[in-house]
Amino acid sequence: MNGKYPYLLVILGAMLWGTTGTAQSFAPDGAHPIVIGSVRLAIGGTALLLIAIWQKKITLHNWPIKETILATLGMACYQPLFFTAVSMTGIAIGTIITLSSAPIIAGFLEWLFGKKRPSPSWWMATGLSIAGCLLLFSNQGSVTIDPVGALFALGAGASFTVYTLVSKKILDKQPPEATAAVIFCFSALLLAPMLFIFDISWIGTTNGLAVSLHLGLLATAVAYLLFNKGLLSVPSSTAVSLSLAEPLTAALLGVFLIGESLTLMSWFGVGLLLCGIISLTISPKSSKSPAIMNQKLSVKK
Repeated sequence: MNGKYPYLLVILGAMLWGTTGTAQSFAPDGAHPIVIGSVRLAIGGTALLLIAIWQKKITLHNWPIKETILATLGMACYQPLFFTAVSMTGIAIGTIITLSSAPIIAGFLEWLFGKKRPSPSWWMATGLSIAGCLLLFSNQGSVTIDPVGALFALGAGASFTVYTLVSKKILDKQPPEATAAVIFCFSALLLAPMLFIFDISWIGTTNGLAVSLHLGLLATAVAYLLFNKGLLSVPSSTAVSLSLAEPLTAALLGVFLIGESLTLMSWFGVGLLLCGIISLTISPKSSKSPAIMNQKLSVKK
């Protein structure tokens, strides 16, 4: 895939993630956040596995074992870390710390391990997006940040980054459908004990079932299929930056669907977020790392 199409796939995937907060607001009162995350992975992983089997994408050959284990741990850790951070710091602060730290961690890890130094245009666009994310939630009033909750949020940001960076390597050898199916099924197995520790009776209610299916099928299976397909051609650090479309979507859904209001400063943050995301999308060449560009030059020679 060439041009802007892969970048749009990543953005669409992130936008589907942005529906999770709105969906969870319709969940029954007894729904524990960690259970919601576990159910989300179980349904999403099962759906992805069925899709991969139907398309005959699953194979036992040429699987990078080390990368698969790391990606599985990254996704399995992200769910409880993120939902715990949100429960301790609040949705706004937990989301800000998690998603704002992820692009910085991604850029640093790509430079440290992949020798891919992000371009100045990437830093500028990512900086705009992070600033926009901070301003977007500036209407929350005075808040007290729980330091332990903040650490959980940073851990969630690091976990998502590890998943993205390692999945990029798996996608070099396996199709997106198989990659997502294997990682999410193994992640669901790791979190399966949570379904026996906490009460899951709420899933049997109409709202509980609807929320679970939405989170599992749309916000997980479809979202990560789109994200992984885009990740085939998008640098990992750029993909993580583009994932900031998630809080943007969540905020706009809150305004237009739930009836929340945003301050003028928050709307300015929406504008900055859009500028950053659009900048990364319309200038894909400038967001690629030197290593990728040099590799393409050598192939042409």
